[in-house]
Amino acid sequence: MTIEFGLTDELVNTQYAPLAALCVHYQEKRMLKPLEVMSIPMKKRDFNATGKLVQVLLSILAGCETVSEVNVRLKPEISLAKVWHWDRFADQSGLSRTLDALTLKQIDQLREATCLIWRSNSLTVGHDWRGYLWLDFDLSGLPCGQQAEASQKGYFSGKKTSPDANWHGSAPFDTAKPSGLTCTQEINIPCIASSPLCSQPKML
Repeated sequence: MTIEFGLTDELVNTQYAPLAALCVHYQEKRMLKPLEVMSIPMKKRDFNATGKLVQVLLSILAGCETVSEVNVRLKPEISLAKVWHWDRFADQSGLSRTLDALTLKQIDQLREATCLIWRSNSLTVGHDWRGYLWLDFDLSGLPCGQQAEASQKGYFSGKKTSPDANWHGSAPFDTAKPSGLTCTQEINIPCIASSPLCSQPKML
């Protein structure tokens, strides 16, 4: 299957174009083939059990935190469903019934299938363990606005204070605290200078 990116006369045909490209890659490499061994005794109407499991995976990749979000995120995506040769996506009730029908034995089969998928595509499995395996994690937080999706109030540990934050004049009134040092009023003390050529001292 050849996937093309270009302009369309429609306002939008899918909001998950990167996911569509990833789905094509999955199909060409047959990466999800281990899921086909799953045997779930259910009535087949529009989708088989394997197709519903694939749709659960796609819902996770689409950002669904719960199965109930499928009706909002994936159900309207007709163009994305055609990548998998489906006319549409299943609704959340159909996916929920499939997951509820899994027995302990079928869950073990699903665990073995997913393990086979990641092992066949993992670079760590073929790593030369005579050397180090470097893992690069960037856990630094990024500030965002209050209207950002899933934004939460947090704390950045180790964040440096701005150079003028400790000055009383730049600190907010409600956060300004008196320092422990006492201040004395400035007093103008005259300076007396004398010269060898002048016997009378002069006030400066």
